[in-house]
Amino acid sequence: MKINKIYNGDCINVLQNNIDKGSITLIFADPPYNLSGKRLNLKNNKTGGAFYKMNEEWDTFKYSDYVNFTTKWIEACYNVLIFNGSLYISCTQHNIGEILVEAKKIGFKLNNILTWYKTNAMPNITKRTFTHSTEFVCWFVKGKNWIFNYDEVKKFNPHKTKDGKNKQMRDFLDFIELPIVQGRERIRGENGRAIHPTQKPERLLELIIKASSKIGDIILDPFFGTGTTGYVANRLSRNWVGIENNPRYIELAEKRINKDKVNV
Repeated sequence: MKINKIYNGDCINVLQNNIDKGSITLIFADPPYNLSGKRLNLKNNKTGGAFYKMNEEWDTFKYSDYVNFTTKWIEACYNVLIFNGSLYISCTQHNIGEILVEAKKIGFKLNNILTWYKTNAMPNITKRTFTHSTEFVCWFVKGKNWIFNYDEVKKFNPHKTKDGKNKQMRDFLDFIELPIVQGRERIRGENGRAIHPTQKPERLLELIIKASSKIGDIILDPFFGTGTTGYVANRLSRNWVGIENNPRYIELAEKRINKDKVNV
């Protein structure tokens, strides 16, 4: 197994054949939500589109195939984690049910469901539902004595006591307010539009990595995309492993991790 490397290929195959069993401390996964084919084209949108209106080949499954895929990649993650390792899975209301059920079948324990409130969520264009302004991150653990760096998480809380000290987490977690990635952090093409539709905020990964790993640990992302996990892990003195089957995303992720800026 090689660390600080992006493996090009199917995540299940790579996890089974290239990643050492019991070697990974923390996994962050942002899997397909199986929502494509419901395209919403807003010509002035620069942030990749709403998560519930996508049209990507990698996000298209028959339902039974999606459940089977979910089971296999979560099981493969379980096998490569250390005994007290953590798995964080990003999801929405559309696929959280399948993730919870399949992960518990495999043997994971659910510790928390974090709610990411997107302060700049897309407006309710259709006017047929409540505004889609939240996503979730399910925190699962394997075994006992998992890592949780409580003091680091307290530091992350932007709210302080009257005398400026770090506060308890109840007014910040499990409810996290962060904008959808924008500005210089957003990776864009020449047309100014986002390259990846579901690029996650660096601050979200910073919280997860600080909470559930230590300096020098190995962090793995089986759906590496444009490399946010590796970029933040590198900055926090962690090792990382990425798996991605899209060569374009790999090219951008490598540039991003090796340089402070990406010119695409």
